Amino acid sequence: MRLKGGQVRKETVAQRMDQLPATPMMKKILFLTGIGWMFDAMDQGMVSGVMAAIGADWGLDAGQIGMLGSSGMLGMILGAALSGMAADRWGRRTVVMYTLIIYGIASGLSGFAVNYPMLLVLRFCTGFGLGGELPAASTLVSEFSPKNIRGRNVILLESFWAWGWILAALVAYLMIPVYGWRVAFWVGAVPALFAAYLRKAVPESPRYLEAAGRQQEAEQLVAMMEDQAQQMMTAVGGFQGAPGELQSVERQDWQDASSHPQAEYPSRLSLGALWSRPYLRRTAVLWCIWFGINFGYYGFVLWTPSLLVAQGFALVKSFEFTLIMCLAQLPGYFSAAILVERIGRKKVLSLYFAGTALAAWLFGHAESVSQVLAYGCLLYFFSLGAWGCVYTYTPEVYPTAARASGSGWAAAFGRVGAFLAPLVVPLLYQMYGSERGYVYIFGLLTGVFAVVALVVAVFGKETMGQSLEECARDQ
Repeated sequence: MRLKGGQVRKETVAQRMDQLPATPMMKKILFLTGIGWMFDAMDQGMVSGVMAAIGADWGLDAGQIGMLGSSGMLGMILGAALSGMAADRWGRRTVVMYTLIIYGIASGLSGFAVNYPMLLVLRFCTGFGLGGELPAASTLVSEFSPKNIRGRNVILLESFWAWGWILAALVAYLMIPVYGWRVAFWVGAVPALFAAYLRKAVPESPRYLEAAGRQQEAEQLVAMMEDQAQQMMTAVGGFQGAPGELQSVERQDWQDASSHPQAEYPSRLSLGALWSRPYLRRTAVLWCIWFGINFGYYGFVLWTPSLLVAQGFALVKSFEFTLIMCLAQLPGYFSAAILVERIGRKKVLSLYFAGTALAAWLFGHAESVSQVLAYGCLLYFFSLGAWGCVYTYTPEVYPTAARASGSGWAAAFGRVGAFLAPLVVPLLYQMYGSERGYVYIFGLLTGVFAVVALVVAVFGKETMGQSLEECARDQ
């Protein structure tokens, strides 16, 4: 690119990508990554439905049912921690492909489990694939996205989770009562493996390629996206330079690249380095967010059908309620996708966590069917909107060479909360009985969400409108 006076400016791959619009390549990556995300969610959603059915079929007590949910979380802890480091070493694309294959195979085999221990092992393997995929996938989409639509894109990726839960609720409502719980695992496994095949068309992140020294590959990918952007500009007969879109070179006043020095970062960050002084605050805030949202979310979502059954509703009716509540996830995601690029990550996180806390309190004190549905919809609306923003914020606070590792370790620690929640819920039930225990469970979840909202409001940093490189420097 030539500047005034004939001076030549060499832009980095990251700077060029931040000037791009939503190109066909980026949309394809978002869609193909989202399809796998959807089937991951479908598996998790069906677990909440099959837990009650498996418990009745095999005569399991509350503790055994809780361990069934927690075994998957143990796998997610290990998968998230290892996949983050693997994605920084071998690439994001490789990890998102193979973890989805692991998840799909293990989920399908779960339908053939002949006893409780076998199912525990298979749920651990399913969790390993699921936990490994999600941080790498969100990192990949974040790195492909221009800065002005990055938050929106990652939340749109997360919104595929809602479709997965809706499909899961439909399977639980229509098929489990008729065909049994095994069919739920088989229904989710086949399309997940097909989605893994489709991901062969997903390219590697140019930002990762540049950081890994594979400059030529990164240049080729960005050049393809720039060609697509130029074709888009030609097709509409000009371009007005809207936010997040590619600006015409003739109208842009470029500055010399030397005025934007690139920060020096290590090639990788160890777990200990994440807690060193340069990264201490961002790591502490992230780990608090991830632990809180996992504990709170899995504390209610995996147990909702079982809790409703314990409150006197039939199993089929509890599946129907869950399906209706799942529909509220979609406006939660879409509203967060709009707000995150208008008022910022910090405000959206604080607002939606506070809203989740209030909804959890109301749900725990619901006294009628209409209140169960209304407060349950609010709970799903705010909690899933918060989830979308968490996945947006997480990859933004570490440099490219350590982005997946940092995200993976945060997710891994968060899954500790997801592991503990299914164990704490039946414990409170056993200690206080179904009526008081139900209220205490949602009182505890209210407190967890409220604490996270406060931590973000006080210690969180705003990253809206910044490039990923700026986000990493300014924390």
